Amino acid sequence: MPAFDAILWDFGGVLTSSPFEAFNRYERERDIPLDFIRRINATHPDDNAWARFESNRISLDDFDAAFLEESTSAGHPIPGRDVLALLSGDVRPRMVAALKQFKQHLRNACLTNNVKAGKGPGMATDPARAERVAEVMTLFDLVVESSVEGVRKPQPQAYELVIERLGVEPSRMLFLDDLGINLKPAAKMGMTTVKVLSEEQALADLARLTGIELDV
Repeated sequence: MPAFDAILWDFGGVLTSSPFEAFNRYERERDIPLDFIRRINATHPDDNAWARFESNRISLDDFDAAFLEESTSAGHPIPGRDVLALLSGDVRPRMVAALKQFKQHLRNACLTNNVKAGKGPGMATDPARAERVAEVMTLFDLVVESSVEGVRKPQPQAYELVIERLGVEPSRMLFLDDLGINLKPAAKMGMTTVKVLSEEQALADLARLTGIELDV
């Protein structure tokens, strides 16, 4: 009997390259300490500018100003719009190939924290990238977006939406995310979790845990 009935995928940093890489490039170019943007987003994580924008509680203009205020207070002024321009990563072809293969055996859902900026769940800012993201999204049986639902990982309600709509018990679900903080609630609910550190590692963990030999 298969170990799982469904796989739950984060999007950015899992099916695409990590936005953290783009953050670091931005920081290097401007002589800003590495991971400064991530630290801003991790400070007061339930009610900072990023959290409010991801859960659709503030507008793009409000986020732009609020993030600038937060980053200025921390020592390096960065407009929120600059951060948004860095969010859309490159689609990882091998991960998408794995997703296609898993569709033959399991249900697949996407649970993504995103914002109402750019095009679609991947927040792409150019048409070609937006088209690639749209193609990936058609592979899922279910997509749950924070900017649509008004709840975001790691809030338990975000995972509960997936469980309810997919109709799969948490113990029969495998969840991939690149942030440990987002994996903790899923594990507490009974899901098997994988922290994605690299494409190669994620593919190896997927094959090992599902028992499905990946042809990617």
